[in-house]
Amino acid sequence: MEFEASTQRNRSKHSDFEASSELLEFDEIESPIGTVIVVARSGVLFALDFEDCSDRLNELLEARVGPVRMERVDDPGGLSSRVRDYFGGELDALQHVPVEMGGTPFQRTVWHALRKLQPGETASYGELAASIGRAGAARAVGAANATNPIALAVPCHRVVGSDGSLTGYAGGVDRKRWLLEHESSAR
Repeated sequence: MEFEASTQRNRSKHSDFEASSELLEFDEIESPIGTVIVVARSGVLFALDFEDCSDRLNELLEARVGPVRMERVDDPGGLSSRVRDYFGGELDALQHVPVEMGGTPFQRTVWHALRKLQPGETASYGELAASIGRAGAARAVGAANATNPIALAVPCHRVVGSDGSLTGYAGGVDRKRWLLEHESSAR
């Protein structure tokens, strides 16, 4: 798998890898829009991304905790099951899973605000900025969105342009469109 290969490359960059690295559990599950990588630490969702974004995922993980070792585990903390439930139509399946987001205080504020957006609901960057008391900080909200380590459960795909247009998404605009259409039944 692409993700496992990329974690192997990271190991080779660090000579004292085993002694200095953080052990995280991961699982890979198939979805209608590609393989999803679920990363957990102690049963808490630590990262979630798509396999074709694994280089980005590894960079975000290493920036958060330094070198990481990954151990494949089936359904860590029941989180893979929750992701499958989401794709199976249980749109609120990820709303209350425990997450460990990392980030700066501002990023965490933005990410917590994202978690308040319900399936089928969208907000513009400006609306999200205003909701956290930082009207005029739409670009900063966009930057925080771009570094969100937990796709789907911290639903950055629900943020759209001020005119309702689909704007950038780390997983690709086609995936963003699919996710919003998938959630449209919740309206």
